[in-house]
Amino acid sequence: MKPPPPPQAPGIEVLLVDQRARTFAQERARRTYEALIEAASTAFMENGYDATGSPEIAARAGVAVGTFYRYFDDKKQVLLEVCRRSLAAGYQRILERLTPAQFVGKARHTTIAEAIDILLEHVSSFPRMHRVFVEMSLRDDDVARLRRAFDDASRARLSQLCQLISTRQAVPDPEATAWVIYTAAVECASAVAGLHGPLTIDVARAKEALSRVIERALFDS
Repeated sequence: MKPPPPPQAPGIEVLLVDQRARTFAQERARRTYEALIEAASTAFMENGYDATGSPEIAARAGVAVGTFYRYFDDKKQVLLEVCRRSLAAGYQRILERLTPAQFVGKARHTTIAEAIDILLEHVSSFPRMHRVFVEMSLRDDDVARLRRAFDDASRARLSQLCQLISTRQAVPDPEATAWVIYTAAVECASAVAGLHGPLTIDVARAKEALSRVIERALFDS
C-alpha cells in the first residue's frame, strides 16, 4: 500500500493577493492605486510607520488626500498591501522555485546556497521595510495575521519539500525540521539586514555555515 501523498502547502496567492487590485474597471484608477502603493512603500521605508501619514502618501503619489481615501480606509490598509506584495515576491523568488529535482546529488548544495543568497538579498534590499513589518506584526493584529499566514504557508511548503527529498531516517519529523530551517533562515536574513545590530561575523561565512546546517538537517551525508 502506497503512503499518502504529502499535504499540499496552502496557496500563497490566496493568502497574499489583494483582491481589490483586480477589480478596477478603468486603467486610470489602477494607475492611481499603484502610485499610492509605491508612494506608501517609499514613505514607510524612509520615515517608518508612525511618522508617515495619509496626506504625505497622497502628496508623494501626486493626488489629493480625498483620492487616497477612495482606495484605502487608512494608512494601515496600504501598509498591509505593501507587505503582502513584498512577502509574495519573496515566496515566489525563493520557495516556489525549489523542486525535488534540484536536490539530486551535488546539486543540492548549490541549490540550498542559491536559495539562501536570494533570501538574504531580498531582505537586505529593503531592510527598513522589513523592520517596519516585523515591528508592526508585534503590535497590530492585522499585520500579525498576515505574518502568520505567510509563515504558515512557507513552513508548509518546506515541510512538503522535506518529505519529497529526504528519507524518514534523515528527517523523521518533516514538519518540525521545516520549522527549524525556516526560523533559522529568516533570523539569519534579519541579522544580515541589520535588524539585530552590527554583524559580528562575515556574511559569506554565515551563508556557508547556514547552507551546511540545512544540508545536514535534510540528508544523511
